[in-house]
Amino acid sequence: METKNALVVFQDKKIRRIWYNEEWWFSIVDVIGALAESERARKYWSDLKLKLSDESFEVSEKIGQLKLLAEDGKFRQTDCANTKNMFRIIQSIPSPKAEPFKQWLAKVGYERVQEIENPELAQARMKDLYRQKGYSDEWIEKRVRGIAVRQELTDEWRQRDVKEGNEFAILTNEISKATFGKTVEEYKEHKKLNKQNLRDHMNDLELIFTMLGEASTTEIAKSKDAQGFEENKDAASKGGKIAGNARKNLEIASGRKVVTEGNYLEQPEKIRRKLLK
Repeated sequence: METKNALVVFQDKKIRRIWYNEEWWFSIVDVIGALAESERARKYWSDLKLKLSDESFEVSEKIGQLKLLAEDGKFRQTDCANTKNMFRIIQSIPSPKAEPFKQWLAKVGYERVQEIENPELAQARMKDLYRQKGYSDEWIEKRVRGIAVRQELTDEWRQRDVKEGNEFAILTNEISKATFGKTVEEYKEHKKLNKQNLRDHMNDLELIFTMLGEASTTEIAKSKDAQGFEENKDAASKGGKIAGNARKNLEIASGRKVVTEGNYLEQPEKIRRKLLK
């Protein structure tokens, strides 16, 4: 997976989750919002916590305060529960959706266990999802490889005392700026994207140079044993420059720009690829 923080959807309701201690933990207020359809999910959860405590369910021991991405774009401490304890919480929420949600929750958890035992399943599911969205196999292979390169980089950052969230974003922008001359937000604006994933709207060359910048950064961080934010920022700048110089050389030799305004919002990648042949 590209990130250990992820959104899943139950009947059009978004549920935030995070991979923690080798299992999925789900945002309790998101689950309440999906089941109780309450506009005051936080108040509902506050009242429910008192009820659960009266029923000898040790809430403080069963839930975790984990950082999830909030609506304001910042990571905030959020009450979360693993699959087992979420089942117990659901029992106290009167809702016709409770039983379908239990089945959905069990399926989500089981699929992840399968993927841990056989990582190829995760890639297969991802590829199928991209095919359904209209991407070609050629593009999908590069996208999946890019996810692996990105994962290796973020794993290095974690081990080198770079904080997830803001520091990850700054370093990512450092690589992007040096590689393409644009920050991630500037790049998205160039492609007329809003909340869409930028990499899902890159062409083959854009994906390749993104990988080169991130793989170079990983290699430099390892070789220099970069520690902390500042040293890794320097590695990110140097890694991005390697990819940026390669991009510029290709543009000179081919006479074409690598960075494009193209996106796949209206025309699927597979169709666009055929038209450009």
